[in-house]
Amino acid sequence: MSTGHQSHRQSRRRAEQFGHLGELLAALWLQARFYTVLHRRFKTPLGEIDIIARRGKTLVFAEVKTRRTKSGHTDALGAANQPRIIAAARWWLATHPEAAGLNLRFDVIVLAPYCWPVHVRGAFDATGL
Repeated sequence: MSTGHQSHRQSRRRAEQFGHLGELLAALWLQARFYTVLHRRFKTPLGEIDIIARRGKTLVFAEVKTRRTKSGHTDALGAANQPRIIAAARWWLATHPEAAGLNLRFDVIVLAPYCWPVHVRGAFDATGL
């Protein structure tokens, strides 16, 4: 195996670990704000949802974006793969009938070192679900 290929794999692994840490911190952030985290890294046949949480009558599907610098916050909303997240949320809802009647929301939580998390509530539209 070439050195460049190994370096790329190591870099990818570090990025994945950094993202997992961000998801853990985002879940803790939500819990501190009285959300109940139902699932982290929930995998469906259509994609993964980083966090599914509930507070009161609101069910939140949250995408977590972890950036290495604060300046990375601005591109995070555009980086959220909305069709994948919506498809995965539809699958989750179809397999959890107890969630019928809850208000649905898609949030994005952006994290960067030495910065407070940026929690964008209703980052994209949940109508039609």
